[in-house]
Amino acid sequence: MTLNAGFCYRERVQRGGLTVLEHYALHHPHSTPERWRERIEGGEVELDGHPPAPGTPLAPGQELAWHRPPWEEPEVDLAMGVVYEDPWLLAVVKPSGLPTLPGGGFLEHTLVALARARCPGCSPMHRLGRGTSGLVLFGRTPEAGAALQQAWREHRVEKRYRALAAGGPAWDELDIRTPIGPVPHPWLGSIFAASPGGKPSRSVARVLERREGETLLEVDLHTGRPHQIRIHLASVGHPLAGDPLYAPGGLPREDLVALPGDLGYLLHAERLAFLHPVTGEALDLRAEPPEPLRTGSGA
Repeated sequence: MTLNAGFCYRERVQRGGLTVLEHYALHHPHSTPERWRERIEGGEVELDGHPPAPGTPLAPGQELAWHRPPWEEPEVDLAMGVVYEDPWLLAVVKPSGLPTLPGGGFLEHTLVALARARCPGCSPMHRLGRGTSGLVLFGRTPEAGAALQQAWREHRVEKRYRALAAGGPAWDELDIRTPIGPVPHPWLGSIFAASPGGKPSRSVARVLERREGETLLEVDLHTGRPHQIRIHLASVGHPLAGDPLYAPGGLPREDLVALPGDLGYLLHAERLAFLHPVTGEALDLRAEPPEPLRTGSGA
């Protein structure tokens, strides 16, 4: 069993009126109040640098810190591939199942931890869902990162994905513009899904290969909403094959309660094309899709 180094979660108190225990039970319900009491009484929590009692009242501006002891993280594929590297940029291939950022029990078993072990201080310019494989771009300097973020906002980065969708669409190409925004979720409060009041979103999907009960698609992203391809394809009646979360129509499934990070679908970021933020060179980066997302590999 391999443990990570543990982590300190710091936060600033926004409003008073709660005790330390009430604050953690209310704002961090992933653990029970009894478990939070054990942590506070065990010295894992500090208030302004000192261990408080569970009933200590909080005031705005105070700092809480939970020193989480080392824990065993879930086993995932840690085989990060490098596609491009120079003094300003790092482009890597993320395997499916590896989270981009810490969260949900993952800290060192994340893409950002692997990338920073290779290039200390680099920052991801975007993120992929845990089940999505493919290209992720990092900035290695603040200047390069700022320029890339500006290019992203101005839609000067071309993004192309491969996806395996359920069913057989009647179209060969479709411009999908379903708005995406938060909708209620029984565990998380809200998640992103198809929503009439959501933000404008655009994906263009093209059929690459029709299979028995499934369709291999190429999808160009023109906006970057969370879970956009999963939501957009579901919104037009063809959710990703095996997607545990989104049902036809683009809303969460009602027959079971799944989380956005749950696996089971096939989605791959295969291409990023943009101008280098420092040299101005035109870069067209590619990541070979996994076997099930290649043409000619379907049953």
